[in-house]
Amino acid sequence: FEAALNGLLRNIHLRLSAALIGASGTGKSALLRAIDDALPDARFRVSYVKVTGLSKRDLCREVATAIGAKPAGSYPMLVRSIQEHLLGRTEADGLRPVILFDDAHEFRPDVLGVLRVLGNFEMDSRLVVSFVLCGQTPLRTLLRRDNLEDVARRLASYATLRLLSRDESGRYLTHRCCTIAGVDTLPFDTPALDAIYEIGRGNLRATDQLARVSLQLASDQDHPVVGSNHVVEARKLLWP
Repeated sequence: FEAALNGLLRNIHLRLSAALIGASGTGKSALLRAIDDALPDARFRVSYVKVTGLSKRDLCREVATAIGAKPAGSYPMLVRSIQEHLLGRTEADGLRPVILFDDAHEFRPDVLGVLRVLGNFEMDSRLVVSFVLCGQTPLRTLLRRDNLEDVARRLASYATLRLLSRDESGRYLTHRCCTIAGVDTLPFDTPALDAIYEIGRGNLRATDQLARVSLQLASDQDHPVVGSNHVVEARKLLWP
C-alpha cells in the first residue's frame, strides 16, 4: 500500500499522470483517500470523478462539475471550459489540479481517449493536470488496446495492489484489533484466522466483513474468542 501510494504521489508532484490497478477489495478507494489527504490544500486541488460508463459529453460534464467549471454546453465547449479552468487554477491560484478517476475499468474505449484531449495544453508542451486512473484488473487490458496507446503512454507508472497472503491476513487482523482497537489479545483463535483467509482469500473487504460478523456472533454466544465455526456461520450470513 505504501509503495503504491508513494509512487503515485511522486508522479503527481512531477505533474505526471498514473494508474492504480487492483482487484476489488484490495484497498484502492482507501489509497485514493490517502492521496487526497497527503496533498496539501495550499498547493493542490484534488477532484474525484466516478466513472460509470459515461459518454464523452457526460464525462466532461462530470469533470467540469468536480473541478468547479461550468458543466454545460456542447462537447467541444465543455473541453475548452475544462482546460481554461484547469489552466486558471495553475496560473492564477498557483494550485496544481489532480483528478482521480475511480472505477476507471468501466471507461468506454472511445471515452477514455478524451483524457488525451483534456490534458493537451499548448500542443503538449505544458504539464498542467495530473490524472490518476483507478480501476480493477480489466483496466490494464483496456489500456493495452492499440487505439488507446496514446493514452497509455501518457501514464508515467502503473501502481498495483494485490490480495494479502495468509501471513499478511493474520497480521492485518492483529493490527486492526490490537493496534487500532486497542485490545490486549487477538480475539481470534488460529483455526478462525485460517478460516478467514481460506474464505476471504486475502481480500481486504471480505476479511473485514468476515471478522466483523464473526466477532458479533461470538459475542452473542458469550464466547471470549472467535472460532472457525463462527467464521463459517458468518460466511453463510454474508453470502448465502
